[in-house]
Amino acid sequence: MLAWCIPYSLWPRHAQYFIGVTFLGLVLSRCLNGALNGNTGIMESMIAEITDPTNMAQACSLMPLTWFVGNTIGPLIGGLLEHPAEKFPAVFGDSVFFKTYPYFLPCSVSATFAVICWFIAYFSLKETITAQMSPKDYFLGRKRKPQELHEGPPAMADKGIHCDASEGQLPLRKLLVRPVLIAAGCYAFFSLIDMAIRTVLPVYFAMPIEMGGLGLGPSAIGTILALSGFANGVFRCLLFEPLHDRFGPKVLYLIGAFLCIPVIALFPMTTWVARERGLDSLVWTLIGSQMILFVLTTFSFSVTFIYINAAAPNRASIGATNGLAQMMVSVMRAFGPAGANSAFSWSIQRNVMGGYFVYWMMAGIASIPLVMGFFLPKRPW
Repeated sequence: MLAWCIPYSLWPRHAQYFIGVTFLGLVLSRCLNGALNGNTGIMESMIAEITDPTNMAQACSLMPLTWFVGNTIGPLIGGLLEHPAEKFPAVFGDSVFFKTYPYFLPCSVSATFAVICWFIAYFSLKETITAQMSPKDYFLGRKRKPQELHEGPPAMADKGIHCDASEGQLPLRKLLVRPVLIAAGCYAFFSLIDMAIRTVLPVYFAMPIEMGGLGLGPSAIGTILALSGFANGVFRCLLFEPLHDRFGPKVLYLIGAFLCIPVIALFPMTTWVARERGLDSLVWTLIGSQMILFVLTTFSFSVTFIYINAAAPNRASIGATNGLAQMMVSVMRAFGPAGANSAFSWSIQRNVMGGYFVYWMMAGIASIPLVMGFFLPKRPW
């Protein structure tokens, strides 16, 4: 699995960002980004293979540490290091290169992190199951001999959980059962509204107040997003497991899905206050409240991981089940940013519903994962 799960060409996807100067280059970069973004489903599968129902919630509360680090450091890198020739003239002021490519520095730093992570995973990450075939055999289309499925003992995870590859993977049509579709559907539609909010947030922060935004600068936006990432990691690490044990996974999912609605409502509310009072303490209080509520919505992500892994027909199909769910999420994330930003621009340019059409649209989308959450069982399958 290791040979498949670590994308060894991470550098080019960042390179497109910091050397591209055309819109086509940006689009190609985003496509390459998505093509190399398959590790989420693999991480979820590996966690399921080394845990059981007694410690799954604890594992899901620790997994956001990776997102916590990235969501905290990433916005700071982007907001503080972009346009270095202007921000650090003593160091980069005479550089024609950094004036031509003002985003090279933050993107190269991010790409360096990706390279470091590749080496850490290559030398330290251990397999959780016995590979059914080598990557070479997989890409050449060679089938494993039946007797090979039973050679050797089953893989044993660090906590003593058996992940026997001989159990047999199921074809795609046998994964399309009600538990998998419900769990994956909740994950996909919640990802859609989550991506829509994340896409609108920086545009909304940067848009002038008279046009429906808040008129904040890149440094302020980067700091807000970094603090949001920090709070996300702390809250999910400290609060997810006790709240999961106290309320149960279904209730916790419904709470997170419901909180998307007040998060969306705070967009026009904060703009209205900013128009009346300027960027005073009340506006910053509303921004902080919105970020905290948005962080709490992400509890639903951890819950969906538990339901998806529990919905897998057998342990050998955990990877395929997560792959199916991730494919559905990828489709939603392809439409989310384009749809949200297009609706945002259209609302403002045409003054549709007073410029608030995008928020009504997002509220309607948020109701879908909320309604689907009622079809989840009280306890995972």
